[in-house]
Amino acid sequence: MGAVRERLELTVPGAVVGAVGGLVAGVLAAFVGQPYGWAAATALAMAVPLGLLGGGFGLLVGTGRFRLGVFAPAALYWLAGFPLARLVAETSTGFLLGGGFTPPADVLGFLAYQGIVSFGWAIGFLWLHERIAPHWLDKVRSGNMVAQQWYERYVTHARVVRESSARGRRRRAAATK
Repeated sequence: MGAVRERLELTVPGAVVGAVGGLVAGVLAAFVGQPYGWAAATALAMAVPLGLLGGGFGLLVGTGRFRLGVFAPAALYWLAGFPLARLVAETSTGFLLGGGFTPPADVLGFLAYQGIVSFGWAIGFLWLHERIAPHWLDKVRSGNMVAQQWYERYVTHARVVRESSARGRRRRAAATK
């Protein structure tokens, strides 16, 4: 049971970022004038799949399958995941409001457009995830060996980035003299 708990703890930062993204979609729906029931259904229909996919992303990073600070794996992950999450949300919103499942009329066009949008989502998701995960891992690492290893990778990564930045500053300062 401990191994399952350890893996679930790795999913928390990504699941939170994904779910909050879905909730923001609901808030935006209400802001643009959609009825509150529709906005709530939108929030739920987006928060669940984005939260699940975000948790999956955290698991992939936490177990070392994706490298820290690298955009390409996140972009590819969300190129597949975001359009599917949007399709689930688009199809299930009507059901949540008491109707039936209603997929978009042009599913392929819809998925292609969502694939384009997914790169923006991937940038925002990765940015937030990289800011939330280290704090969460610091909190749970004492009882979670996998989180401890992931946290140590963050510390090493931060040290490398800081040292690289300092070298660049020294080089620029030397070039201006």
